[in-house]
Amino acid sequence: MANRVTIQDIADALGLSRNTVSKAINNTGVLADATREKILKKAAEMGYKQFSYFTAAELNKPELFTSDSPTAGEIALITTVFWGKSYFISTIVDTFQKELSRFGYSLTMHRVLDHEVESLKLPSSFDPKKTSGIICFEMFDRPYCQMIRGLDIPVLFVDSPAACLNGPLKADILLPDNQSDIGAFVKEMVGRNRKRIGFVGEHLHCQSFFERYMGYQAAMFLSGLSPMEQYCILGNQQGIQNPDSADYQEYLTGQLQNMKDLPEVFICANDFVAVDLLQVLRKMKISVPGDLYLCGFDDASASRMVTPSLTTIHIHSETMGLCAVDLLLSRIRRPSLNFRTVHTETRLIYRESTGDGR
Repeated sequence: MANRVTIQDIADALGLSRNTVSKAINNTGVLADATREKILKKAAEMGYKQFSYFTAAELNKPELFTSDSPTAGEIALITTVFWGKSYFISTIVDTFQKELSRFGYSLTMHRVLDHEVESLKLPSSFDPKKTSGIICFEMFDRPYCQMIRGLDIPVLFVDSPAACLNGPLKADILLPDNQSDIGAFVKEMVGRNRKRIGFVGEHLHCQSFFERYMGYQAAMFLSGLSPMEQYCILGNQQGIQNPDSADYQEYLTGQLQNMKDLPEVFICANDFVAVDLLQVLRKMKISVPGDLYLCGFDDASASRMVTPSLTTIHIHSETMGLCAVDLLLSRIRRPSLNFRTVHTETRLIYRESTGDGR
């Protein structure tokens, strides 16, 4: 069909009420088995994709799907950035794609350009008529995310715009646990008598950065310390759209030069922030770990390649990939589910930037 198949389309094709068709597809209410089977068969023939509870066995029943029936459909990955194989997201995507294929779905990838974000336009390569579900990576512009959410296509955001005072995005969101290991790290630092602790990273860049900053705040409070705002660097270069690493290092240099004194520990919003900070500190003749300790987040490959190697918080990317499949396919099968925010386990790893061995 030219347009996206709806419950009303199926009802019209069978001469049934929309309510009756909805009961069959959403597995609610009471229907005769013959009526239910007739509705499901017609829905499959017409390419309806929003089945709420089909199991893999049901999807392969010959009486429901003929040899020329459509596959489960396409899942569109939408992102604003390119990432290399070294970035932890690549492992999430690899796992996600492999698991999707087990259920008959294919994955298409679409990069959103800056002008498309500003004008709230979808990538030209994206076809909503072919799309069963959407997964978004590195999508932190709230109006654009709301536009995607309004497409009436099941969507999952892996990380999201910072919620703060804006209220929830009203979508499924998958995140790592952004706070527990930061709390454990602060406790360990206090135990080592390093109590002057700061945070570095744009805390409103995304939900994960915001949660990590709030995790720092909570950990300081629970350790009997006041959050030390004089040691926090929470912004970026002003007046430059999408500042790059060189811009950010220039900004960090200015912020550090304006500090009356330095903290004993910096917690960074992710490993890339930590690497930039490490380079700036080296240029300023400030030794890590001699003069201060440094902790990143993500356990990107860069955290192991730099000298000193970074203490960091490992994200279990494969687990996130599997969780992403569960969340998105359950949303496809049951569109009326309450929205969910899921956090996956992380692991604190001590390395040379805190005076620990590899």
